[in-house]
Amino acid sequence: MLSIPRRTAFALPLLAALPAQAALPMAALPLSRDPAWWQRRHKDKLVELREKKPALIFLGDSITQQWEYDSDPEWRKFAPGWHRYYGDRNAVNLGFSGDATCHLLWRIENGEVAGIAPKVAVVLIGANNLGRLHWSAADTIAGIGAITDAIRRRLPATKILLLGILPSARSDWATETTATINKGLAAKYRDADGISFLDVGRVFVKNGRTNPDLFLDPLLTPPAAPLHPSAHGQNLLSEAIEPTLAGLLGDRLHK
Repeated sequence: MLSIPRRTAFALPLLAALPAQAALPMAALPLSRDPAWWQRRHKDKLVELREKKPALIFLGDSITQQWEYDSDPEWRKFAPGWHRYYGDRNAVNLGFSGDATCHLLWRIENGEVAGIAPKVAVVLIGANNLGRLHWSAADTIAGIGAITDAIRRRLPATKILLLGILPSARSDWATETTATINKGLAAKYRDADGISFLDVGRVFVKNGRTNPDLFLDPLLTPPAAPLHPSAHGQNLLSEAIEPTLAGLLGDRLHK
């Protein structure tokens, strides 16, 4: 899904020269991306955050960003689900297509949680670590840990709902690594203060395998391996996290 950004390669000699960072994997280091759309979206989101002062934020990659999409055919109509579950909750979507843990960490450290005090931050990240980057389970867990630590430092009163990486059908390695990561996150955050871990992968599994009927990738031309939920799959995701999210927000169940 994602190639290592050019500026990441440039940063390698510098990172190697910094003893304090030497033990950290790249997945746990803040790194920005070059594309103009990405830089522009980051700036636009900073403005939106200042103006909206959200009670709820979603931090993630393309799976989170696609909640903004609303186009034909029906499996691309994500926005109605967003409005149904989050439209009255003063929510901001901070999903950026293609982001790995390092890129979300950079965004957090460069203003995307500054000057706000949301009740809850929902985090869904890590799928791109398992694409072309091919980062290990341990590195990805470290990256997600760096993200939750960064949020907690900046937003100590905000509750974090950390979601497990969703199932995909990219490769046996990705499937096995996803399971290892989610098991590790469940153990790491079992008794964490202010952080609730929720693995809703079961929603996307049928007969022990990733259910392709809940993903949009097989419907593309050319078709691709299941990775991104369809609009229906995304609604099932919202439905699965809703009891926990409503409890953290202290409001009514949305159905």
